[in-house]
Amino acid sequence: MAARSNLTPELAAWFAGVALGHVRQEYPNKPDHVLAGPDDARTPSALHPVFYGSYDWHSCVHSYWMLARLLRRFPELPVAGDIRALFDEQFVVEKVAVECAYLAAPTARGFKRPYGWAWLLKLAEELSFHDQGHWSRMLAPLAEIFAQRFRDFLPLATYPVRGGAHFNTAFGLRMAADYAAVAEDSALASLVRDTGKRWYGEDADCPAWGEPSGDDFQSPALIEAECMRRLLPANDFLPWFGRFLPRIAQGEPATLFRPATVADRTDGKIAHLDGLNLSRAWCWRSIAAALPPNDVRRSAIEENAERHLQAALPHIASDYMGAHWLASFAVLALEA
Repeated sequence: MAARSNLTPELAAWFAGVALGHVRQEYPNKPDHVLAGPDDARTPSALHPVFYGSYDWHSCVHSYWMLARLLRRFPELPVAGDIRALFDEQFVVEKVAVECAYLAAPTARGFKRPYGWAWLLKLAEELSFHDQGHWSRMLAPLAEIFAQRFRDFLPLATYPVRGGAHFNTAFGLRMAADYAAVAEDSALASLVRDTGKRWYGEDADCPAWGEPSGDDFQSPALIEAECMRRLLPANDFLPWFGRFLPRIAQGEPATLFRPATVADRTDGKIAHLDGLNLSRAWCWRSIAAALPPNDVRRSAIEENAERHLQAALPHIASDYMGAHWLASFAVLALEA
């Protein structure tokens, strides 16, 4: 079996340096912004004084999550002081208030649903472990808005979204569950768990025949499985997983065992496929860890995760279309 890749101080320093180079880079920028009138035509930093960099709002949010995570894992990073200074400057009442005010507009009801919602809550979870919670307290008003958006949206969402990009609802539930646990929000945790069961509980024999599509950065099959691993007790997850992907021991569905080919990393959509390889590795590793030690599926899954990691890790910073976001998924995979 090939050696397992792990998050080393060297990789952490590289990833942190990449992120610090773009979280304050305002342009190029791809805003997800509805204009209700001429006064709404403003720059990214005016709209979002905390999360205006990294090409788009959600990538900026999860780059902050990664920086916070790396700082906690490796407090002696050479750039640790730069990360702390960034957080001290950005996580302040005035800037967070502008981010909150943006969300109060009727045109922002669906802003970044559910991907950005999920990452903001994941960031809030991570910040709660830092600096006596000061940064977490600063971000708390924004986190509560997104937590409430989940509370409002999930009862209305009759159907899940099973695509391989930002609108995937399994990813949203999976990340929101982490926040709900740390925030000790039992009502949100129950809502997330019950929604996952309602959407995915009866799924079986997933063919994964549509994977990958040309702009996937998540596997619809595997992120659903990872969502249910996170939401269900082990005694419930294992039989569910056996029904959902019953032929894993035979390497089926075969498409989930083949890393995606990335033909052009300067194309933002095609570059998503590097992210698909990383997010598959994250899901596969998490699922493998949930299986019994003597489970015959474990070694095949772990080897497959490593193949996916090795297909993507060398290309984290090949082009800005990937560099502004890929490292976050690499950290998820390496730490799974």
